Amino acid sequence: MVDLGTKARSRSDESTGDVSYDDGFQLLSNHRRRYALQYLYRNGESATLGELAERIAAWENEISVTEVSSSERKRVYTSLQQIHLPRMDDMDVVEYDDRSGTVELGPAADDLDVYMEIVAGRDVPWSQFYLGLGVVNTVLLGVVAFDVVAHPLTDGAWGLFAATTALVASVVHTYYNRTEMRLQVHDSPPEVDR
Repeated sequence: MVDLGTKARSRSDESTGDVSYDDGFQLLSNHRRRYALQYLYRNGESATLGELAERIAAWENEISVTEVSSSERKRVYTSLQQIHLPRMDDMDVVEYDDRSGTVELGPAADDLDVYMEIVAGRDVPWSQFYLGLGVVNTVLLGVVAFDVVAHPLTDGAWGLFAATTALVASVVHTYYNRTEMRLQVHDSPPEVDR
C-alpha cells in the first residue's frame, strides 16, 4: 500500500522542495485542514490536538467552544489525529507530535500563503484591478503621446503620474495582503458565519 503523504511529499520535493501547486490545493480542499491552519495562525502558531479539535468542532457546528459536546469533539479529534495532521506533517505544513499531541506550523506553511487570500463578496480581485489600472494608464499615456487633447503637463509628468499610481496601488495591495486579506487575521474562517 502506498502512503499518500509520502507520495505527495516526494512529488513536491522532486519539483522545487516546496508544496506544489496541486498539493497545496488538495491540502486546502478539506475544511478541517483549513480550520487547523486558521487556528494555528491566530494562536501563536502552536496548539494541542485537544484545543484544535474543540475549536474546529465549534466552527463546524457554529457554536461556542463551551457548547461543544464530547461526541462532536471526538469526531473532529479522531479525524485530525488519524488523517489530517499526519498528512499535513508529511508535507511539512505542520509539525505534529502524536505522542505529546502538539501541533505547530511547519516550514512549508508559508508555501500556502498564496492560496490563503480572501476576496470578499463583491470585491474586485487584485489581478483585475491591476489590469484596469494598466489599461487606464496606457490610454492616458497614449492620449498624451499623440497629443489627442491639449494638456498643461509635460509628457514626463504624465509618465511620472502613471508610475506613481502603479506604485501606490502596489503599496496598498502589499499592506492589505499582509493584514486584511489573509485567513489568519480573522477570528474564524470566512465560511463560518460570525
